[in-house]
Amino acid sequence: MPSAATNRPISIVRPLWPGLTLITVLMLSVCAHPLQAGSGPPRPDVPKGQKHEMRHEIDRLEETWREAILKQDSAALTSLLADDYMGITASGLLRTKDQTIANLHAGKVQFTSLEISDRKVRIYGKTALVTSLAEVQGTNADADVTGSYRYTHVYVRDAQGVWRIVSFEASRIRESR
Repeated sequence: MPSAATNRPISIVRPLWPGLTLITVLMLSVCAHPLQAGSGPPRPDVPKGQKHEMRHEIDRLEETWREAILKQDSAALTSLLADDYMGITASGLLRTKDQTIANLHAGKVQFTSLEISDRKVRIYGKTALVTSLAEVQGTNADADVTGSYRYTHVYVRDAQGVWRIVSFEASRIRESR
């Protein structure tokens, strides 16, 4: 690459100062950033006790969601989902809040059993990420959906302090052959 001032190529191994080359400076700057960053992305500082209470609140909301699905309670589900909610079904279809509520209200989604285990709740400021294992018995638009699924809910705490589900994604667990 030519230097603007001299129209000569810049050497990355030419010493800038005695014993210090451009490549050494670049390597030091690349290596220094992971050391400063720590073990992951920066997380908002939420006191431990507050995180503990938030996890319990999310656990209660997850149980409310489970009951709403089992009882086909569209009013309860409406209050849980954010207006801009987007769900991704196990078959890869996108569902808005209105579509999700309409499908539940119309009886297209019917679960006879929904057992949740292996729930993990992680709090990132005003966002909570929930991953769980679901053992499902039921139908969706007359298709049998009985099986094991992993799912993720993303909750965001709104300006009034209310947690709402903004995203859902489910993946069916395939049996290994």
